Amino acid sequence: MIGRLIKLVLGLAVLAAIGLSVYAQVGDLAPDPRQETLTVILDAG
Repeated sequence: MIGRLIKLVLGLAVLAAIGLSVYAQVGDLAPDPRQETLTVILDAG
């Protein structure tokens, strides 16, 4: 009984990993492009 439950949980984990990888490849997960500026002050002293 416990062995069956472990197999079920592992099978669901594998399916979830496959689904996540497919979504990452097919889905649009790229961030929106935007321009950023940052002022940097270098203190040499």
